[in-house]
Amino acid sequence: MAEAILGDHDQYSCSICLDLLNDPVTIPCGHSYCTSCINECWNTKEHKGTYKCPQCRHAFNSKPPLNRNTILAEIMEKLRLGTKLHVSEAAQSLAGPGEIACDFCAGEVFKAVKSCLECRASYCETHVHPHYNVPALKKHKLVKATVMPICSKHDKLLEVYCRTDQVCVCMHCLMDDHKGHDTVPSTTERDEKQMKLADNQTKVKQTIQAKEKDLQKMKMDIASHSDSAKEAVKNSTRVFTELAKFIEKRSTEVIGKIKAQEKADLDQGAKLQEKLKGEITELKKREGVLETLLQTDDNIHFLQNYETVSSSSGSNGFQSHSFKPCCSYTDVSKLVCELKERLETVFNQEINETFRKDIYSDESLVVDSPGSACWKGSSTLTFNIKIGDKVYVKPSVKTPKYLWGSVNHKSIGTVIRSPAHNCFKVGNRVSIRSSVKEPKYGWGSVTHNSIGVIKKIQGGSLTVDFPEQIEWTGVLSEMELVSSDVSEPLSLSPGARVRVKPTISTPANGWGSVTNHSIGEVVAIDGTKVTVNFPEQSNWTGIVSEMEAVP
Repeated sequence: MAEAILGDHDQYSCSICLDLLNDPVTIPCGHSYCTSCINECWNTKEHKGTYKCPQCRHAFNSKPPLNRNTILAEIMEKLRLGTKLHVSEAAQSLAGPGEIACDFCAGEVFKAVKSCLECRASYCETHVHPHYNVPALKKHKLVKATVMPICSKHDKLLEVYCRTDQVCVCMHCLMDDHKGHDTVPSTTERDEKQMKLADNQTKVKQTIQAKEKDLQKMKMDIASHSDSAKEAVKNSTRVFTELAKFIEKRSTEVIGKIKAQEKADLDQGAKLQEKLKGEITELKKREGVLETLLQTDDNIHFLQNYETVSSSSGSNGFQSHSFKPCCSYTDVSKLVCELKERLETVFNQEINETFRKDIYSDESLVVDSPGSACWKGSSTLTFNIKIGDKVYVKPSVKTPKYLWGSVNHKSIGTVIRSPAHNCFKVGNRVSIRSSVKEPKYGWGSVTHNSIGVIKKIQGGSLTVDFPEQIEWTGVLSEMELVSSDVSEPLSLSPGARVRVKPTISTPANGWGSVTNHSIGEVVAIDGTKVTVNFPEQSNWTGIVSEMEAVP
C-alpha cells in the first residue's frame, strides 16, 4: 500500500512549497494547500487584500474559509511513513547521465529530488531532510530537482524579469546592462503570464468542445445520410423488382395476345384460301364448257347453247378477296421499342440528373431538425413557408419525397432554406430580422438598424459588409431583404461619379480628406471594395455599400 501511495507522491504535493501537504486545507475552488503556505501566500505584499487560487487563479471577494481536509491528512501520514520506510531504497538511486546529481553527496553521487532556490543547490532524498526540519531552512523555496537558473555573467540566481528585453536577469544585471529597464520580480511576471495562458487554455478547451460538438453532429448527419441511402437502396430494389415483375407479366400478356391474334388471323386466311380455291375450280369448269362450245363445228348447236353458256360463264358473280389482319405487328414492335426508349430516357437522363442536382434545389426546403440537421423536404410556394418558420411533416404523408432519415411525424424543425431562398443574391442589401434576439455568430458592431450588402453566400451562411463592420458572418435564416433591392444588386463601374451616402456617419476605412460633399470617380472595384479618386484625395478606399452614384 505504501508503494502505491509513493507512486502518487507528486499529486499530493503542495503547489506552493512543492513538498508533501502539511496540515492540508481545501479552498472553495477545490485545490488543496498546506495551511501555512496558503496563509503566507495571501499575506504577502503582492497578494495582500486579494485572494486568488495560486493554481486556477480563481478570485474570491473575501478571504474564504480554510477547511481542514481530514482524508488528505490521513493520506499524508501514510505517505510520510512510506517515505521513511523507503528512504534508504530511494537514496540508493545513483545519478545517471543527464540526471541532476545531489550537490552534497560524497563518494557515490545520488540523484537529486529537490533543488533549493535560496541555497542554489540540489539535494538527494537524504540531504534534503534538513530543509524540512531546520526552522531557518524551512523558509527556503524548494522545487523539483532542476538546473539552477544562474546568470552567466554574474553567476547569480535569475530572479527578475526584464520586460524591456523580455529576458530573465539577476539582481546585478539591474545595475548593469538592464539599468533603467522595465523590470518586475519573476513571480509577478509568471502570475500575469500564467493568467494569460490559463485564458488561452480555457479558449482552447472551448474550441475543443465546439469541435467535438461539430464532430458529433457530423457523425449524426453522416449516419442519417447513410440511413437515407440504405432506405433508398431498399426502396429502389423493391420498386425495380416490382417493375421487373410488371414488365415480365405485361410481356407474357402481350406475347399471348400476339399469338392469339395470329391464330385468329391465320384461321381467317385459311378460310379465305379455301373459298378462293372453290371459286377457281368453278371458274375452271365454266372455262371448259366455253372451250367445248367454241370448238364445235355445228353451227346450230353453237347457236342453241350460246345464250345458256354465255349467261352462266361470267365472272361478275365472284367477290374480290384479300387478307386483312386486325392489327399490325409492326406497330406493336414499334410501341415496345418506344417503351424501351422511354425507360432508357428515365434511367439515363431523369434519374441521373437527380443525382447531379444540388441538395438545395428550388423546389425543396431544408430543415434543421433535432433528429437530423439539413433534412431535405418538399413544399409548394402556395404555403409561403419562410426561413425561420417551425415546420413538421404532414400526418397525411406516409413517405416524404426525400425519405424520412432520422425524422418522424413528431419531429419539429426550423426552416433554414426555403423555395423562396434564391431571392438572396450577392450584392443584395439586407438587415437582421427583427425577430432575431441574438445572431448565431454574435452581433459584433452590428445592430437591428444596420443595413449591409451581401458579399458571399455559402450553404446556409453568408458574409455581409455593414458600415459598422466589414465581413460580418451570419446565417440566411436571420436575414431579410431591405427595400426594393431584391433582384438588382448594387453595382458601380469604373468611371462612375460617386460620393459617400449621406446616411454614412463614418466610412469603414475612415474619411481621410474626403467629406460628405466630395464627388469622385471610381477607379477600380474588387469584390465589395471600391477605389475612388476624389479631388481632395486620390485612391481613397471604401466599400460599395457606402457609396451612391451621382448624375
